[in-house]
Amino acid sequence: MTTRPFESLGQASVDLLPRGFDPGAPAQGDGIFGLPHGPDEARIVLIPVPWEPTTSYGRGTARGPASILHGSRQVDLFDAQTGRPYAAGIAMLPVDPEIVAWNAEACAASEPVIAAGGEVVGDADLEARLARVNELSQKLNERVFAIAAGWLAQGKIVGVIGGDHSTPFGAIAAHAERFPGLGVLHLDAHADLRDAYEGFTDSHASIMFNVIERLPGVARVVQVGIRDFSEAEHAVITGSGGRVVTLFDHEIARRSFEGEPFGTIARAAIEHLPQHVYLSFDIDGLDPALCPHTGTPVPGGLGFQQAAALVAYVQESGRTIVGFDLCEVAPGPDGEEWNGNVGARLLYKMIGFTLLSQAAPATEKA
Repeated sequence: MTTRPFESLGQASVDLLPRGFDPGAPAQGDGIFGLPHGPDEARIVLIPVPWEPTTSYGRGTARGPASILHGSRQVDLFDAQTGRPYAAGIAMLPVDPEIVAWNAEACAASEPVIAAGGEVVGDADLEARLARVNELSQKLNERVFAIAAGWLAQGKIVGVIGGDHSTPFGAIAAHAERFPGLGVLHLDAHADLRDAYEGFTDSHASIMFNVIERLPGVARVVQVGIRDFSEAEHAVITGSGGRVVTLFDHEIARRSFEGEPFGTIARAAIEHLPQHVYLSFDIDGLDPALCPHTGTPVPGGLGFQQAAALVAYVQESGRTIVGFDLCEVAPGPDGEEWNGNVGARLLYKMIGFTLLSQAAPATEKA
């Protein structure tokens, strides 16, 4: 695997760092990856979205942004594959207190609905609770869209840190508006193609269904690592006319068992993507040994190096990564930090290859 050295981005990014800043020292600040950047000067702006009202198996993903922030301070800033991503400036916005309040209200409202399996018809209280969760979810979508669109308009690279996997819908919408014909590379254990799961129209299990139904600016969704899905979701894939292309986990395993290199398998999937690519990564797309506390872990999945290589192959193909999200990271109930540590390191790879992809001249893809 070869990449262009990060130094090709120029010296100007290095000037963002204060005199005496030592990238090899322990984390020296409270910012993500211990960096001193604010969003106005940073090239990368990260939106934390602590949100999880529709998570129906294991909660904790609302603590994902804080977990990744904490874990990021253990990441060495020099990266052998991407060089010095930190030098471009990386800033994580403060958590929006209104989103925190909406999440608390929506979680309280959703619990009886989830306990009832989404069967609310005829129960006035449950119907009202479901309607309120859907209303708050729409507010969240609008808020995330506005934040992402605002920073995109300033020329920033924008990423979302969830929260459950419903959180980036507004950001994907903002990117699709700015980059019509956008492709989404979706790493996940789940297809997320359910229509209004348990009655929640913006469920974490419905994010890609909502993308293909509501966002005409998204030309194609390419899914990798999918291994847990319903028959109805499979019908969405097969009936999408090629708008959804899915590389199932069992296909990766079988082809690997028969001697086909992962690089060949992954590159073939990437060829379905258009020029501009948005990365939407649910941490449970990885082997659950790397994310045991995520909301819905599933056996199988990619190793860390495979996931990093997947992003590298997008950059090496000449495509431009225009934005990304990383969702469903959750610390253990006792505060165990493994998920946040892995998430922070995957996030840094995503940032590094995004920057490299934007430094290289683009060749238009169909």
